[in-house]
Amino acid sequence: MKTEGTLEEHFEQLGDDHISSSEETPLRKDAFILSDEEKIERIKGSVREILLTLGMDLTDDSLKGTPNRVAKMFVKEIFGGLHPDRKPNSSTFENKYKYGEMLVEKNITLYSTCEHHLLPIVGRAHVAYISKGSVVGLSKMNRIVDYYAKRPQVQERLNIQIVRELQKVLGTEDVACVIDAKHLCVNSRGIRDIESSTVTAEYGGKFKEEAVRNEFLEYINMDTQF
Repeated sequence: MKTEGTLEEHFEQLGDDHISSSEETPLRKDAFILSDEEKIERIKGSVREILLTLGMDLTDDSLKGTPNRVAKMFVKEIFGGLHPDRKPNSSTFENKYKYGEMLVEKNITLYSTCEHHLLPIVGRAHVAYISKGSVVGLSKMNRIVDYYAKRPQVQERLNIQIVRELQKVLGTEDVACVIDAKHLCVNSRGIRDIESSTVTAEYGGKFKEEAVRNEFLEYINMDTQF
């Protein structure tokens, strides 16, 4: 039987090894019983206790508002994608011009948070689909990426969630997403490797075919800087 210390070491190692538990974000059934305001009040108290435990003087002008700022940031901003009410409305349109080739939205700026250490993940997402009769506004692809990124995440899960959502919206399996991102849990702590980034991919439908997948990757690598 494992001791408490051994369990702590075990879970610490899992965090460093970038383990994901499921395709769905792990949420409790009562995740949205509290209002945003109630959550902010609770988190504010917890952040205050953390800072006090660290020995910080919360009477200092620079620190007085920190618990409230952090709590609001957690609920309203960096973890705002947890709440289903904030899911973007992704209206689709008939593909009247019969465009049957690949559509690629590349270099979508991505800000997320590693769920193992609550440190930033910063990078780019590249998303593509092949229409089967419906198209979606380009900005909606960015909004879908942003929505699923704004939660405690694992990069592999984020890839899958983006692809699954677009497959559902567009009514096609032919969707792909590649993410290239830096994890500050690697860059700023632990090994402190500031150069490395993590690349993950999720391919659906025709994108599982080598020729289609290679075409997508060629688009990503095109020099389109303006």
